[in-house]
Amino acid sequence: MRLVSLLLLFLGTLSVASVAADARDDARKQVEFGIEVAQRGLWREAIYRWERATVIDPAYAAAHNNLAIAYEQDGDFDKARAAYERALEIEPGNEFIILNFELFKEINDRTNPENIL
Repeated sequence: MRLVSLLLLFLGTLSVASVAADARDDARKQVEFGIEVAQRGLWREAIYRWERATVIDPAYAAAHNNLAIAYEQDGDFDKARAAYERALEIEPGNEFIILNFELFKEINDRTNPENIL
């Protein structure tokens, strides 16, 4: 009986890990498609894809970072700031995200001083 319980626990753990891996893979596909459409200047479609990626896998920092860039491009600076902050909550040491956020703050805060926190 104990062996059966351990086996079920192990299989349950594998199932959870498999679901998480599937979610990351689905989110990654959305991010990649978002990159493709953003490169063609289709920022609204990119936003849609990256928003979907963050719903599918809320812990995917790259999706939040890309979403921040798209919001910035679309002129929605409040959402951009929030997306950068979320990306940094997930991966506080990610130099790429830090650099993007610092550039955003430098440009946005210079042109919109009321946004300085």
